[in-house]
Amino acid sequence: MRGFLLITLAFCPVFRAQESDSDRMGVAARLKTDERIAAYQKLAASKPEDLHYQNLLAGAYIQKMRETTDFGYIDRAEKLVNLTLRTEPGNYEALRLRSEIGLERHHFSEVAGFSRQMIGIAPDDSWNWGTLGDALMEMGQYEEAAGAYQKMMSLRPNQASYNRASYYRWVMGDAEGAISIMQRAVEAGSSSPENTAWCLVDLGNLYFKTGRLSQAAEAFATASRTFPGYHPALAGLGRVLSAQGNLPAAIENFQRAQAAVPMPEYAEALADLYERTGKPREALRQNQLLDVVDRMTVAANEKTNRNLALVFADQDRKLERALDLARAELDVRGDVYTYDALAWALYKNHRYAEAEEAAAKAMRFGTPEPSFYFHAAMIANALGNAGAAVRNFQKALDLNPHFDSRSVEIASVILRTLRHL
Repeated sequence: MRGFLLITLAFCPVFRAQESDSDRMGVAARLKTDERIAAYQKLAASKPEDLHYQNLLAGAYIQKMRETTDFGYIDRAEKLVNLTLRTEPGNYEALRLRSEIGLERHHFSEVAGFSRQMIGIAPDDSWNWGTLGDALMEMGQYEEAAGAYQKMMSLRPNQASYNRASYYRWVMGDAEGAISIMQRAVEAGSSSPENTAWCLVDLGNLYFKTGRLSQAAEAFATASRTFPGYHPALAGLGRVLSAQGNLPAAIENFQRAQAAVPMPEYAEALADLYERTGKPREALRQNQLLDVVDRMTVAANEKTNRNLALVFADQDRKLERALDLARAELDVRGDVYTYDALAWALYKNHRYAEAEEAAAKAMRFGTPEPSFYFHAAMIANALGNAGAAVRNFQKALDLNPHFDSRSVEIASVILRTLRHL
């Protein structure tokens, strides 16, 4: 399974969907997303009988959601797609968009079914193999996902397929292969600057997790230039600056990222940075913001949020809530990242045997995530397994000795103690 993508790639993504043919062609591909939305709105209004323009507008809304993380755009896209499919149930463009919207809404099982239906209609359309692979990856069905991605790559080696192949390699424990293929994804380019910026951020994250801070910083900076104000790139730079000890600059970058999109992990990072720089009031405000996010999640009846589960577990608060969120996520996703979040939440709730079982599932492929190894080490230490604790702490630090200031400090203290026993 680990070598499944080796042959084709020898000559050739909490993914980016493949660009549609219509958006790669003509003047529209060179317009900014807001300009494309305005143009498609006019065309759709002037020619309501032409469903192609409705589909183009829906696709532009999806792209705008990616740029802003405003799911109101997904709602608009879904309304257009549903309207098209009521008018013309077999509209192929709309069916493709339906799969993309389903992925954004985390309806992975449903998307896998949609994608298989689409493959039956158009087996040579690489898009459908990509959405199938994405859904299967999220459900933890990695061998089947590998087959879908291999087919996508053989049909169309481009940014979209390279991006997915890189992610697969990473999950399977091949850090160098993942980095090499993500570099190809960046080089392949896209008509959408945000898609290329997304790949650059992914590349920066791979560099950061494997301890290559200067290369990570360069990738994040390039992403910021490619798509100015891009919040994941700003946050990535914040992580690098924090690891390098430049806390004021790290705070500034996380503040800018948070101003663009208030992600829970940005609030967590800022709370930690404010504590480290002697600003407890500012840290408290960030934690209060996280509580607001949680209340909004409850009000919206959203039961899954593994990012928020990890944040609460990291902060040693709302631990039962963290466990509830992680368990609910497992009902939707069965991937290694969900098992890691579950393991950490179980550990913080002192359910060490269950945590060990979940951590084993998270680490079964050797995915080179420093946090995975740190979590597994903490669990092993709680269970009195000093050998496993030492090995996993050391692996986390070998990958990146600066992956997280609090975790690194804890790991270093416990390692010194265990080695003197």
